[in-house]
Amino acid sequence: MKYQAIAALAPVALLLSACTTVEPAYKDIGTRMGPCVDGGPDSVAEQFYDLRLKEPTQGLPTAQQLAKYRPYLSDKLYNTLLKANSESRSDADLSQGDLFSSLAAGPTSASVADSSTIPNTDARNIPLRVTLSRDGSKPVEWQDEVLMVREGTCWTVDDVRYNGPNPHLQGGSLSQRLLR
Repeated sequence: MKYQAIAALAPVALLLSACTTVEPAYKDIGTRMGPCVDGGPDSVAEQFYDLRLKEPTQGLPTAQQLAKYRPYLSDKLYNTLLKANSESRSDADLSQGDLFSSLAAGPTSASVADSSTIPNTDARNIPLRVTLSRDGSKPVEWQDEVLMVREGTCWTVDDVRYNGPNPHLQGGSLSQRLLR
């Protein structure tokens, strides 16, 4: 009798399990207009900083430099940088210094924090600490924060928060500085 009841319930349980689905926190993770770099948020951020260290820029990146940065930048940040580049601004802050870090001279090394400790796999944005340093007669080390966002299946840099002790740019972050 006991086995007959279990046998009778098995198809019902199978039918109910087929009806139960697990929905991600975000059904639509957005789209991506530009090219993409493979990897998770920390890997993409590390690749971005590797490129920045290899080819540092002062002030707003030129169109050629932006083309190299494009796979790493969010659509929003890329378009904001393009717009700022095309406007004739007499803003001295945007024409000199490293826009992607707190220190005007920019870093000579960068280490991005590992994002594997972040438990939410459905996250659309993840802030990552970046330890930056500048070699020289007086070595300097500081931390900034890079905001990574997911666009489609890609992770991209959406903003840089200036967390250094004396940031050379006012406004707190790259996007806030560009919108002034």
